[in-house]
Amino acid sequence: MDFVLFAIFLAACFAAGSTGGLFPPGAWYRDLSKPWWTPPDWMFPVAWTALYICMSSAAALAAVEPDSGLAMALWGLQIALNGLWTPVFFGLRRIKLGMAVLGALWLSVAACMAALWQVVPLAGALFLPYLAWVSIAAALNLAVWRRNPDIAANPPEFAS
Repeated sequence: MDFVLFAIFLAACFAAGSTGGLFPPGAWYRDLSKPWWTPPDWMFPVAWTALYICMSSAAALAAVEPDSGLAMALWGLQIALNGLWTPVFFGLRRIKLGMAVLGALWLSVAACMAALWQVVPLAGALFLPYLAWVSIAAALNLAVWRRNPDIAANPPEFAS
């Protein structure tokens, strides 16, 4: 694996993940009705760190291979959508729009995983935990939407 490429892809992941610091969940999210199976707060940074390492490894493995253009384009799309969800959901407090972003993210992750698998099977396999986590996130977003229909229909303004 090319470790310079790995570092660049990891930097892209952490840049996308930095939106969590810019738009923290805060009291608004804590006060929403959530399902019992909502992961504890400490799990999110742990899971995302592991996922970002897998995603960066997958990209670094595939990027040096011939015919990896589609996989790399899809990698770029999924990381852009990854970085978009937090500002939409926590920043704008748009639960329904967050669900739409997650739907697009899920599709882009699945497509990227398939494209990576065609280039380097291990790279595709490294996206399996990511697809599982995005599936959980989508289920959680949907559950929050259903449990908080008034807030989803009339999002509160971002106070801070």
